[in-house]
Amino acid sequence: MSYSVKDLLHLMTRLRDPENGCPWDREQTYSSLVKYTLEEVYEVVDTLEREDWPHLQDELGDLLFQIVFYAEIAKESSHFQFEDVIHQLVEKLIRRHPHVFPDGQLYSYGEFAVAKTQEDVQASWEEIKRKERAAKLRVGVLDEIPLALPALPRAVKLQKRAASVGFDWTDIAPVIDKIEEELAELKDAIASGNTAAILDEMGDFLFAQVNLSRHLKVDPETALRSTNRKFERRFRFVETQVEQGKGDWHHYTLSELDHFWNQAKQGESPNE
Repeated sequence: MSYSVKDLLHLMTRLRDPENGCPWDREQTYSSLVKYTLEEVYEVVDTLEREDWPHLQDELGDLLFQIVFYAEIAKESSHFQFEDVIHQLVEKLIRRHPHVFPDGQLYSYGEFAVAKTQEDVQASWEEIKRKERAAKLRVGVLDEIPLALPALPRAVKLQKRAASVGFDWTDIAPVIDKIEEELAELKDAIASGNTAAILDEMGDFLFAQVNLSRHLKVDPETALRSTNRKFERRFRFVETQVEQGKGDWHHYTLSELDHFWNQAKQGESPNE
């Protein structure tokens, strides 16, 4: 039997039924669901990074269920319903893709104003979003960047938003100079032993590195996740050598452990 979105919405209503629904589902609120939503997002990311295609469908379903759950709670409060979410999303995507929908109609195939590059699309996207923010009377350049975002992607969004109004370097040299400047200030803070100053300068140093990533068109979150995986892979190799040798980490010097680490590096392909 094949189920539809309509069936999913009906299922959600049944789960939340005050009399015959599921006790756990009935008790959930917007705030109680947040932690589960974050878990589902990270599980989707995990399957993508591991290229675990057989399980991706299942994880996407779990994430979709979270969206349907929020929409059901909103419907119960007469705020909006799932169909309103879809309607607003489609309208927004049509509005933000004038190079695909030049007359603002979903099923019209008139003369297309095709964007030449991804940069053209991004510039148009940011300008359209700027106009949307102004229409909401939220005219601040940095408005509507969620505080709850993880620090790395939020830093990227802050910098991109500032760059959209010209507050940005036009070449990479001063970006690198800024990193060196922040590193020098971090070293001074470390030498002073001032914990608050170290925290502040460490943040500045990281923010400057995010800026370099942005100028290099490298997503810092993706880059760091890749390095995390690389570290884990190499460390597990070192751990295996320890277990197959003396069996106790404390019986090895740092130099010996570093030798195992270099062996792990040598055994990898250039792109690993």
